Amino acid sequence: MADKESHFESIAALLREENTLALATVDESGKPCVAPLFYITDEDLTLYWLSSATALHSVNLDRTTRAAATVYRHTENWKQICGLQMRGQVTAITQRDHRGALIKQYRERFQLGAVFRLAISRSVLYAFRPDYFRYIDNSVRLGYRFEFIPGPR
Repeated sequence: MADKESHFESIAALLREENTLALATVDESGKPCVAPLFYITDEDLTLYWLSSATALHSVNLDRTTRAAATVYRHTENWKQICGLQMRGQVTAITQRDHRGALIKQYRERFQLGAVFRLAISRSVLYAFRPDYFRYIDNSVRLGYRFEFIPGPR
């Protein structure tokens, strides 16, 4: 159990420290697409972001809600590579109170003032709930990694 708890905390710490994910979706012809997005996270390792409903990744998510993503630390040294590969389900958050609370956190984290109010009000708030994580950390040793599958929520 200690390994599972330490793995969870390693993942949670990395997600809290970073702010950009690379989201991979598939278009209508089966071609992969990747989009960099600012995100916030919660205590359940769910990631949230705002996007236009007409963005390519949003259109792709309307067709299939499965996606993959990665979050990693910036480094210039291969010995310091540390990051996450994730797969999971994406849904839109439409419940008003939940959406409002998450958008407040998002605006505070990224210091989005009133200038972005209209864009935010027109954006879709997405939740990515990973059901698989692969954590990689070369600072432990070359090729160090573990896989983590969260339990039921």
